[in-house]
Amino acid sequence: MFLLRKPSTLQIRAFLTAQQKSSFSYTPLEITRNGATSGYTVDHNRVRLGLGAQCFDAAIAAIRQWKMFDLGWVNLFPDETPIEAGATVAVVIRHLGFWSMNACRIVYVVEDHGRLERYGFAYGTLTEHAERGEESFVVEWNQEDDTVWYDLLAFSMPGPLAGLGYPFARHLQKRFARDSKAAMKKAVSPLLLKI
Repeated sequence: MFLLRKPSTLQIRAFLTAQQKSSFSYTPLEITRNGATSGYTVDHNRVRLGLGAQCFDAAIAAIRQWKMFDLGWVNLFPDETPIEAGATVAVVIRHLGFWSMNACRIVYVVEDHGRLERYGFAYGTLTEHAERGEESFVVEWNQEDDTVWYDLLAFSMPGPLAGLGYPFARHLQKRFARDSKAAMKKAVSPLLLKI
């Protein structure tokens, strides 16, 4: 949904209510877990957040608080949405003098334990989203070298309107990945001091 002004909280709530019964706009589900599917553009981005258990705990806290969306030009609503399969959110984006609201739903949650600890989730686009596809947001702690990473993996294809401005849509996707990595680094740094 495209708007000329920033949507009000009431508009965003109404949009989310309308999306609660909406279906996913792509197939197959869990493509970020199960691998490549033809027709999708794949973007994989990683950034090292630090070292050790404290850093990993801080990164988990940042994921649970959706800090990877604290970008200024992108907002997530509601930002207190719990990380659980089936939760639906609105991604509100400001670009080129207008706003868009895009609906996503969490497809699965990641909680792996062992030599490689992992926490995060993947969400998928609903019918009211400019793109079609799925993106995962995962933090990892590799206990062999003690490194902690933030990992973004996206499978996407343009929706009908995004297809008209595909080069710009790709620019926004790349900008989101870059800014999301920076937001996670920023979010984790102060949390390390509190642990």
